Order: sequence, then structure tokens, then C-alpha cells
Amino acid sequence: MSDPILIQSKTSLPIDQIEVTGRLRPVSPAGVATIVASIREIGQLANPVVVRQLRRKGEVSWHVLDGAHRLSAAIELGWTEVPVRVFECTDDQARIMEIDGNLSGAELNPLDTAVFLATRKAVYERLHPETKAGVAGGLARQGSASDMMSFAAATAEKFGLSQRHVERLVSAGTKLGPDEIARLRKAPRQVTLKDLQDISKINSPSDRYDVVDALVEGSAKSASAALKARRGPSAPVEADPLEEQFKALSKAWSRAGAAARRRFLAAHVDDLPPLILDESARHDDPAIVAMHARLSAVAAE
Repeated sequence: MSDPILIQSKTSLPIDQIEVTGRLRPVSPAGVATIVASIREIGQLANPVVVRQLRRKGEVSWHVLDGAHRLSAAIELGWTEVPVRVFECTDDQARIMEIDGNLSGAELNPLDTAVFLATRKAVYERLHPETKAGVAGGLARQGSASDMMSFAAATAEKFGLSQRHVERLVSAGTKLGPDEIARLRKAPRQVTLKDLQDISKINSPSDRYDVVDALVEGSAKSASAALKARRGPSAPVEADPLEEQFKALSKAWSRAGAAARRRFLAAHVDDLPPLILDESARHDDPAIVAMHARLSAVAAE
């Protein structure tokens, strides 16, 4: 797939010809006010608006990729034209450019960051299918894993985040519905990553709706507090099935004696190398790759 093409001949466009549609994040009045103040101080936009040029049925249109706040500020100041950088690109490339522009240039709250990263993961894996979990492991077993990184690792490196933090944000963002995202943006208190994680674990639709509603109305300080208020202080917290399975496995292993552990490994030795190699592809860890080689040697004996 070719890279986005910069159209160097276009450096400005009339504002009324630029469309702002299908954005992942709405324009913030506070953000626009900050840019308006900056323009009034320095007399110009610090950065041009990044625009996508589309050609359909012989007609050309322009759509904001990065700079909706800058465009809104220019409109508020009465400008009729703005400086731009214009690209021709695919839909997926356009979405990645929108996301990366926001992640790199704005102080995003946890909700917006989770939404951007979850969307970026879906688009990234369409553009780079070899990085999907499982696929990466399969290619690694064929000797081609050293040149690739998982989405979480690549994104963590690009934006200076920890890989674990990226994984948590993506997990939370993936489990949010569009209506929940729209409602949570109206909450008077900023929604935290812990709130998003707690919401994602609620399986009951009515409980989930009421917890989101409590945050939006400001009647609860956190998702966990809202859930306790709904169910009562003595009600059990809804368990994460994956977390419960992990705890059960860890508990059984810690209680088992050496002979039982050896028997377990002997029974499952063929299952472990693929899992370990998948993990090595996700985390790019030489120690895990070496462990996989040792286990593969044991399995072959």
C-alpha cells in the first residue's frame, strides 16, 4: 500500500470548502478558546490544518484530518481562508492521521485516549494484519517475527507510553459503545481509566446504563461507587472471567507439589511453546524466545 500523498500545490483553502464530519472527538469550546487567544497574540495559526482531498464522481472535496479546533478558531475570528496541508489517502490512512494528530498534539482525557487507541488498533491491524495476536506468533514460528512489533509495542514506542498502559486503554476503549462514549463525555467529573475498566466489566445492561448515568449526572464520584450504590454495599462485585481464570490457575499451581507440577508440564508440554512464542511476538522479549527454544527442545526429546 502506498503512503499518503502530500499535494504541495495547495497551501490554503477557503474555510467554507472544508468539511468536518465523522470525527472521533467533538470540538471542545475550551480548546478553541485557547487557540483563539494564541492567534490573537502571535497573529497566525501555529500549525496549518491537515486536510484530506477526496475525488468522487468527478467532484473534489476536502475533509479535516487534524485541526478541527484550529479551523473552529479561525471561523470564530472571522477568517475566510486557512493555511492547510492537503493529502490524498485511503480511509484507514485518514483515520490513523486523525488519531495520531490528536494523540501527539493534545492533552487528551482517559476517555478520548481510550477511544483513539481502540480505533487505532482496529485500523492498524487492517493495515498490518501480520501484527495481530496469533498471526504474529505463527510468523515468528516461521522465523519472521524479529522484524515486527505488536500494535501495543509499536504504539507505546511512538507516543512514549508503557505497553501495559496502552493495552489497558485499548481494552477499555474497545468495550465501550458509541452511546456510552457520547454520554460519558458529558460527565461533570473527568472519567478515569479505572472508571472505564470498571464499566467494561459490567455485563448487566441495566447496571451498566445506570452506572454511566450516575457519572453523567454527577451523583457518583466513580463507576465503582455508582455500582455499589445500585447493588448495595454487600452485593458482590461482578468478576472479570479472565481474571478469575488466571487466579484459579495461579492458585492451583502454587498449591501443587513438585511431582504434580512436573506431571502437569509433561501433559501440556506441546501446548506451551506456541503460547510462549505468541507472547514473545507481543512483547519482543528475547528471554521468552530463549525459553520457547528450550521448551521446544524438551518437547522434541
